[in-house]
Amino acid sequence: MSSQIKKMCLAGVAMIVSSAVHAADMPIPVIEHVPQVPVVTGGWYLRGDIGYKIYQTPSVAYGPLHFRNEKMARTGMIGAGVGYKFSDYLRADVTVDYEFPAKVTGYAPCPAPCGGPGIGGFSKETAKIDVLTFLVNGYVDLGTWAGFTPYVGGGIGTSYVTASDVKFLNPDGASGKYPGGSNWNFSWALMAGGSYELTPNWAIDAGYRYLNIGNAYTKSFSTGGANPSYKIRYQDLAAHEFRVGMRYTFNSGPTFMPEPIVARY
Repeated sequence: MSSQIKKMCLAGVAMIVSSAVHAADMPIPVIEHVPQVPVVTGGWYLRGDIGYKIYQTPSVAYGPLHFRNEKMARTGMIGAGVGYKFSDYLRADVTVDYEFPAKVTGYAPCPAPCGGPGIGGFSKETAKIDVLTFLVNGYVDLGTWAGFTPYVGGGIGTSYVTASDVKFLNPDGASGKYPGGSNWNFSWALMAGGSYELTPNWAIDAGYRYLNIGNAYTKSFSTGGANPSYKIRYQDLAAHEFRVGMRYTFNSGPTFMPEPIVARY
């Protein structure tokens, strides 16, 4: 019995010695630090846009006199802005947009003899409206798939609205001009669209914007020497805009992934 125990002990000692010799032959592990990998989650950006503007039907009036069959022509716009991307889902920018003059037309009832002796009718009233808009905008980016990022947003600000080239044409052929005018209005916007990343810095942006501009006014004037004098009011100016532009992101303010530790033998 003691012989068997001795054999087992000798075998165990042999195994321990063999394991120690094998461990002595193994290389000593070297701990390496993998360089930090920057992950850009924010940054300043510049933007430029062009667009096509479709106006809703405005309401036009001169004092108590309301025009009929009003319409406003379509026009174009250009814009620029600077913004900051706070994260993969939130960004904001400040924009300025200029809208090229859009012609507004309406028909004002006029008493006799505007259509000829003893004849009334409707005078054709026209004007040009151009707008300079400043907005502070916020956006929620809804995620990125294969470089495409849909978003929704909103903005508030102000618009400088100018009515110019204000004219009338009576049925009897008489024509003339009225004084224009300019004013500031509170403005707001709602946006939706998407961007596509062309490079880590450049992205193309296409979207829709609903912009409410407010009202435009001429200066006060009287017609035919009558008193009191009134302004022509171009009310409820709002438009649907279809826009396309480019954004350039400077990739400022990168954050970093945690530094992994790797053992190499």
